[in-house]
Amino acid sequence: MARIVMKFGGTSMAGIERIRSVAQRVKREVAAGNQVAVVVSAMAGETDRLVGFCREASPLYDPAEYDVVVAAGEQITSGLLAIALQAIGVPARSWLGWQLPIATSDAHSRARIGDIDTVALDASLTAGHVAVIPGFQGVDPDGRVTTLGRGGSDTSAVAVAAAMKAERCDIYTDVDGVYTTDPRIVPRARKLGRVTYEEMLELASVGAKVLQTRSVGLAMKEKVRVQVLSSFTGDDAPMADTLPGTMIVGEDEIGENDTVERQLITGIAHDKNEAKITLVSVPDRPGSVGSIFTPLAAAGINVDMIVQNVAHSAGSTDVTFTVPAADLPRSLEVLNGADIGFEKLVHDTRVAKVSVVGVGMRSHAGVAATMFETLGARGINIQAITTSEIKVSVLIEEDYTELAVRVLHTAYGLDSEVAA
Repeated sequence: MARIVMKFGGTSMAGIERIRSVAQRVKREVAAGNQVAVVVSAMAGETDRLVGFCREASPLYDPAEYDVVVAAGEQITSGLLAIALQAIGVPARSWLGWQLPIATSDAHSRARIGDIDTVALDASLTAGHVAVIPGFQGVDPDGRVTTLGRGGSDTSAVAVAAAMKAERCDIYTDVDGVYTTDPRIVPRARKLGRVTYEEMLELASVGAKVLQTRSVGLAMKEKVRVQVLSSFTGDDAPMADTLPGTMIVGEDEIGENDTVERQLITGIAHDKNEAKITLVSVPDRPGSVGSIFTPLAAAGINVDMIVQNVAHSAGSTDVTFTVPAADLPRSLEVLNGADIGFEKLVHDTRVAKVSVVGVGMRSHAGVAATMFETLGARGINIQAITTSEIKVSVLIEEDYTELAVRVLHTAYGLDSEVAA
């Protein structure tokens, strides 16, 4: 008997028929002798609808009351799934975040999970009941409902899996695994059998939309095996542990003959939600760069790529960096209000970040050179570069995004022989 967490996203829960399909999938896991906890998202589009109500009620809404409203979406789907399970003979009950409880910080709308009390959950599972848990929500030290931020249901699922010491956490989405790149751009993209936590964390952080970054980081910290699967396979599909999804695991679990080990690069990711800012003629003296990035950090704005150009003869230099496109207006306000001393501020949202990711970079030279040569041969100019131990990212003009992804996918030998 294994303990399994099954997580279903908004598209999987979008309507009663899909909820009934989810219930049948859960029933099969229970019939196989597994103890099952299910974490659910709100119906597709429901959270946006609830957020809209809050903004309509008041642009300056109280974050604590906002959490009360937006947490309702997952409360509804958890109750509906419990009802659907009971209707097909599966003992089940819903457990809201405050009932377990899932203890979080008091940072409303962006709370972080601190601890999950599993006493009641363990008793329910041992008794043969399916526990249906709304994702995205918890309770703060004062007993107020909290939410974890957009995409927080993935994090909830991994946290529940860690707390109940589950064998794995199955994340059911509208895709059937993690691919070497977006199959809509590259039809020859290949589905990966296994990906390391580090690779998935990098892929998620640079634009891959399969899993939320926080959930991958938590899975790596707690060593939770996560499997990405499609919830839109037929009712007669094999059990989850035999489906060809993608397993996200520690590097020590990937054998020498695995595809990830043989391949230098695991995947190519892209992100068009970037904005480039250039401060022209910043004083070239100690402390100038700090005067740029300190106020941005204080405003909670994450800066990604940074390039400081060669100093001008007049004792100044240009500094270029990127921020999330959604944070551009706030970034401009912060920079214009700070004591920096630049001559001019230029910004551009017609940019994209393209990244190559792979643990093979640790032991192979020339990965960056291949990237730069390949893009250069197609006339694609690189505006900024950032690297980590297993990632190289470049900033390019947005219009060249798809071309860059395609040529890099081929350059690193990731194309499959047969298009998906």
